[in-house]
Amino acid sequence: MNFKTPLLAALTLLGASAAHAQTTAPADANAPIPVPPAPAAPAAPPAMVPVSAPAASAPVSAQASSDAVQTIPGMPPVIDPHNIYSETTPSHISPAIAHDPARVYVPNLRGNSVSVIDPASFQVVDTYPVGRSPQHVVPSWDLRTLWVTNNSEGRPDGSLTPIDPATTKPGPNVAVDDPYNMYFTPDGKYAITVAEAHKRLDFRDPHTMELKGSVETPECKGVNHADFSIDGKYAIFTCEFGGYVAKVDTVNLKMIGMLKLSKGGMPQDILTAPDGHKFYVADMMADGVFVVDGDSFTETGFIPTGIGTHGLYPSRDGKVMYVANRGSHRIHGKRGGPGGVSIIDFATDKVIKTWMIPDGGSPDMGNVSADGKLLWLSGRFDDVVYAIDTDTGAVRKIPVGAEPHGLTVWPQPGRYSVGHTGILR
Repeated sequence: MNFKTPLLAALTLLGASAAHAQTTAPADANAPIPVPPAPAAPAAPPAMVPVSAPAASAPVSAQASSDAVQTIPGMPPVIDPHNIYSETTPSHISPAIAHDPARVYVPNLRGNSVSVIDPASFQVVDTYPVGRSPQHVVPSWDLRTLWVTNNSEGRPDGSLTPIDPATTKPGPNVAVDDPYNMYFTPDGKYAITVAEAHKRLDFRDPHTMELKGSVETPECKGVNHADFSIDGKYAIFTCEFGGYVAKVDTVNLKMIGMLKLSKGGMPQDILTAPDGHKFYVADMMADGVFVVDGDSFTETGFIPTGIGTHGLYPSRDGKVMYVANRGSHRIHGKRGGPGGVSIIDFATDKVIKTWMIPDGGSPDMGNVSADGKLLWLSGRFDDVVYAIDTDTGAVRKIPVGAEPHGLTVWPQPGRYSVGHTGILR
C-alpha cells in the first residue's frame, strides 16, 4: 500500500483475504511470500493534541565496540553485538526513571481498568478506569510514559491512556483506532499501533500519536506481537489467526514478506534472541516455540514447552528465556488450567526446567522485575497476577480485575523501549 502522506514512498502489501479465515500456505511452506503492488490509501487524519512533552533521549551507557553494528540512523548503538540485552541488567536503570515508584501496572481487559500493585507489599494500591478493553501497558521509547492500549474490541472508540510513571496516575485518553498493541521503532521515530481487527500497522508520532502512515497486512490475520532486528531495519510480527509471521521494513515502512510456520497455527508473542538475528515465536496451538532466522526469514527449529505457549521474556542476565504456557488452546479458557512457565537456555535452545502454577492457572503476559528476582505474569482466566520467584519457582497470587492481560513492571533497566510490555534495550 502507499503511505498516507504524499512525501513518503509507496508501500506494498499482500492480496486481501477474509478477516479470520485460515491462510493457505505457499508451495514452499517456509519460503517468504512475494508482495505485489497495492492501490493508494486515503490521506492521513489531522494531528491530535499532545498529552505529554517529549523527554530527553535515553543515555548510552558505553562506547560502541570496534565491530559495531550498523544501525538505522537515530538508533542508540548496540553495546554488545552478542547480547542486545546487555544494557538491561539491574545496574542499568536510566537516571530519567530512577525515582519512579516501583509498581506493576495491570490492564484488566473485561474490567476496563488498570490495577496498580506495589511489589514491596504485593498489594493492589490503586485501580482506575481507562478506555474500553485495555490489552497492554506499553512503556514509551523515551521511558517517560506508560501507554494503555484500549482497542475497544470491534467498536470504533479505541484509545490510548497515558500513565505518568512518576506519579503513577493516568492522563486523558487519546483517540486511536483499534490499538491492540503498540511498539516503537528502535530509532524512536515512530510509535506503531497494531490495529489487529483492520490487519494494519499504523505508524504514529511517538508523543502526539498523530498518524504518519500505515502498512496494510491483509494476509496477517490477527496481527498482534512483534520484535526488532539488532540493527532496527526490520520487525517480525505474528499473525495469530493464520499461522504466519510477517516481516516489515521499519525504515521504508513496507511489507517484505510472510512466512508460514510448519505446524500449530496460532502464533502469539515473539522475542529477539540475544544475538539480534534469531527470533523465538510462541505458538498457542503448537505448545511450543518456533525458532526463525530473521535475516533469511526461514524457520530453523521448534522447542516444545507446555500447553498454550503464549508470552516470552528474557532474564536480566540475558542467559535464559521465560515462556508462559497459558494452559489452554482456547482464547477464553477455564480457571485453574494446567498453566506453567518453561525456562529455555538461550545458548542451547533447550528447556532446562518448568514451573507449574500451584492448583492450576493461566500465565499470560508480563515481565521481569528490575532486579530479576521476580517474574510477574497476568493470570488471564483466573483474575490474578502471579509473582514467581526466578530462583525457586515459588508463586504468589494477587487478585486483580476481570481478565488481566499485558501487564508491565516499572521501572525497568535499559536505555530505550521498543514497546509491548517492556522490551527494553
